[in-house]
Amino acid sequence: MNILVTGGAGFIGSNLVRWLLANRPDVRVINLDALTYAGNLESLKDVEGDPRYMFVHGDICDAGIVAEAMQGVDVVLHLAAESHVDRSILADAPFVRTNVLGTQTLLAAALALEVGRFVHVSTDEVYGELPWRDPADGDPTAPKFTEDTPLAPRSPYSASKAASDLLALAYHTTHGMDVVVTRCSNNYGPYQFPEKLIPLMITHALEDRPLPVYGDGLYVRDWIQVTDHCRGIVAAAEQGRAGRVYNFGGDAERTNLTVVKAILRTLGKPEDRVEHVKDRKGHDRRYAIEFSRAETELGWCPSVTFEEGLADTVRWYLENETWWRRVKSGEYWAYHREQYGR
Repeated sequence: MNILVTGGAGFIGSNLVRWLLANRPDVRVINLDALTYAGNLESLKDVEGDPRYMFVHGDICDAGIVAEAMQGVDVVLHLAAESHVDRSILADAPFVRTNVLGTQTLLAAALALEVGRFVHVSTDEVYGELPWRDPADGDPTAPKFTEDTPLAPRSPYSASKAASDLLALAYHTTHGMDVVVTRCSNNYGPYQFPEKLIPLMITHALEDRPLPVYGDGLYVRDWIQVTDHCRGIVAAAEQGRAGRVYNFGGDAERTNLTVVKAILRTLGKPEDRVEHVKDRKGHDRRYAIEFSRAETELGWCPSVTFEEGLADTVRWYLENETWWRRVKSGEYWAYHREQYGR
């Protein structure tokens, strides 16, 4: 089976490529990535020699490159996206281009080439925000996002992802195309670009720098370890129903401040390193995912507790200092420019 992974040099994409090659011996993986700032081929050095893996350098908005990469493909796992809320607030045009136009380009090619299944990987942020509650209270009746929650995105990033979700589902309704949409909570784990909360706080702590926390730090997120998310994507590809949406969560709601303090404790650093900074515009107060549909229809559930996953993640960044220091300094761009002229 030939699988095209878009955005396979990114955080989730590189973990997914690695998981597929390790767990699906009959699979050949084509990785299509434009190598923008968060795409890093050093994250896939361990699979470069695998004959079942091929990298294609290209933009998902380029119809010619997309059509060439998709030749003979049985399944598309579409992860390529601009994904950082803060960047979308500063400049939203790249998010509309990549997340909406790029998705349309891929869908059109998949339709023309009669690809067997198209899995569009999205985010819980398309649902908007939930009423705040303290995760420590353990209230089982607290509302969570379900697949039937109306879309109500509140940032340029989430609005662009909501648009691409609807476009993917429209291809199923209009053309009868085999499309599945997945939405997950906040991912964490190895190879994550250090602009996101957990790797940013780990690397700042290791550098003995202040740890910047937005506002009061009580914003609540549900955390999912990236390998659990990868298992969910593959389960949706292999067992999901066409035209269906599947949520994946980690059953691990935490406030940002709780997460940051847990990182400091794990590293033996003092809590006075936390520095509360000016809040982000339109900051969603709480996300929480209900994933019983994935349990019932896909046989999926998270397998890594947040405490286990965070400890493993901190350990990975401790053991891979060269990787994250090169990423933070921009040194790995020299390799990309030499190889691909950008």
